Amino acid sequence: MINTSPPPRQACLAELGDRLRAAETTAEIAQIAAEIAGRALNCSRAGYAMIENESAFVEADWTNGEFISLAGPRLFGTLGDPFAGPLRAGQQVVIDDVLTHPTTMHNPAPFLNIRMLAVINVPLLENGIISAVFYVHHATPRHWEEDEVRLVRDIGDRTWEAFCRARSTQRLRRLNERLEQEIALRTAQRDRIWRLSSDVMLVSDFAGWIASVNPAWTVLLGWREDELVGRNLFDLTHPEDRAGASAVLSALSGPQPPQKFESRHRHRDGHYLWIAWRAVPDENAIHAVGRDITPEREQAEALAAAEAALRQAQKMEAVGQLTGGIAHDFNNLLQGISGALDLAEKRLNEGRLPDIQRFLNAARSSASRATSLTQRLLAFSRRQPLDPRPVQVNQLVSSMEELLRRTMGEQIGVELQLAPELWPVLCDPHQLESAILNLAINARDAMPDGGRLIIETSNLALGPEDAARRPGLAQGLYVCLSVTDTGTGMPESVIEKAFEPFFTTKPLGQGTGLGLSMIYGFIRQSEGDARIESEPGRGTTVRLCLPRHEGEVAEVLAGEGGLAGLEAAGHACVLVVEDESIVRALVLDVLAELGLSAMAAESGPAGLEMLRSKQHFDLLITDIGLPGLNGRQMADAARLLRPGLKILFMTGYAETAMMARGVLEPGMEMITKPFPIGEFAARVRGMLSK
Repeated sequence: MINTSPPPRQACLAELGDRLRAAETTAEIAQIAAEIAGRALNCSRAGYAMIENESAFVEADWTNGEFISLAGPRLFGTLGDPFAGPLRAGQQVVIDDVLTHPTTMHNPAPFLNIRMLAVINVPLLENGIISAVFYVHHATPRHWEEDEVRLVRDIGDRTWEAFCRARSTQRLRRLNERLEQEIALRTAQRDRIWRLSSDVMLVSDFAGWIASVNPAWTVLLGWREDELVGRNLFDLTHPEDRAGASAVLSALSGPQPPQKFESRHRHRDGHYLWIAWRAVPDENAIHAVGRDITPEREQAEALAAAEAALRQAQKMEAVGQLTGGIAHDFNNLLQGISGALDLAEKRLNEGRLPDIQRFLNAARSSASRATSLTQRLLAFSRRQPLDPRPVQVNQLVSSMEELLRRTMGEQIGVELQLAPELWPVLCDPHQLESAILNLAINARDAMPDGGRLIIETSNLALGPEDAARRPGLAQGLYVCLSVTDTGTGMPESVIEKAFEPFFTTKPLGQGTGLGLSMIYGFIRQSEGDARIESEPGRGTTVRLCLPRHEGEVAEVLAGEGGLAGLEAAGHACVLVVEDESIVRALVLDVLAELGLSAMAAESGPAGLEMLRSKQHFDLLITDIGLPGLNGRQMADAARLLRPGLKILFMTGYAETAMMARGVLEPGMEMITKPFPIGEFAARVRGMLSK
């Protein structure tokens, strides 16, 4: 006789727990739960079904003591709203007889079709939605005891928990399998790239010790892997690049590591290749990929050399054109000087003295023109010896107004807009006059049909932010002089080159391209800046800025051009240091005319030796460009020996002692060769009288 009494509830749940722990798949879990529930309740059928779109797909179906073999998911059936509603609400459905139950008695057909008369259904919810149903039923009506109902509920809940764990485990296992496949694939791809790449790859520590390299090292640099592993990368780095490469490797361990750098590395045969590296650090190592850029570097160097050669050729061509014109001008000037002197000598020999003055005037005129030409060349090279003096720019511009109006002609109006209380500047007034006149002539050429020339002055205070926007000027106080025209203007491409030597937009033979360059050289020598503002068809403004001079403005009187009328300078002793014998003799003659006693030396060391003697000297006159110990060096040494000694520098080319603002100390003055004898004499007399 079959025992119909169910086993104790705890024993069923214990068996369920033991068997579920050994189950690995959801199918095994569903079968174990269905079997234990069916045997425990001695019911006709027990099973586990997953719910999708309110249709149940049976996972396991234990029927009459055995599992039904399922070829695929079987439809559990849609039981209708009266029955499915409580399940959706999470309520357990218990029916002793579908023929008499209030919710099924009017439509028992779906239950009879699957031979379900006594029913217990446990809804299993996930996020409030039915995901599965655990069921037991009997083919005949049956009263379900309270312990039986609780047992079915417990089995359903524990089955769902195990089912969810198994699904998570299966998903994790599938995820791990996919990850392993992806890792294996990427590892294979990386290994393939490592083996086949034409770029060199390495792994090293932060000190450069190599841990591994790829085969490209052998192809590119000739080194085998066993020759590189354990070796320091710096052993193969060009000596000139080691410091930079070491700094990069150290920086790779910092908070913002650089990722790109270039360095040269030695091939096994001894020559070097340029490698462009891309490096990525991790906690313990540096992973780097290097590409051979030697051809690109060689091509860039060849291009740079070709460009330099082209610029040099263009420069030499321009210099050739310039020097040809200068040689022509100098030959004409020398012809005027030598011819006038020859004729003067001839008239002296013939006793025809009245004609001599005319030839001397002609020689002096040619010499003056030669001086002007030399000054233009020095201004172009920015090595001209300047004679900086305190200047009131408004007064200088006003004194030029009549000259400017004559130069511009009747079709061009001249306007002066001079700021009141303009600060003084320290510059060479003659060079500033020349710059203004040159700018005015350029403006006139840009206004062939007439227009307006506006010369404006203003004070400018330049702060740190303003100075940062004007690289040519430091912060401070400046005086600005602007020359504006209403002419044709210039495009940006012309503005960029306007200050370059030899650049000109004028037709061949009508300009050397030195005008703006000489102006720029003078302004920069005076610690200022020049800039151009222009647009095609809207005129041009050239703005010159010079530093403010804090001292007083004192008018300096120049001497006349000859010796006539000069008074004796009194009794004083002068030391003259000049290596050019003709100039030295000339200076001594002028000093004698002034009634001064003078001693001479041919070099800096000889002059310094005389200054070490007990001989008294009131004035030192020295050329700057002396061989060996130059005039400025000798003067500095002389001031140590004889503090307060007055010094007059003579110079025609002040490369070694640029006389910019602040260089001349008190009691020092400078005169530029070639100088009029009268001006020289007046300068000497003035210094001795102070």
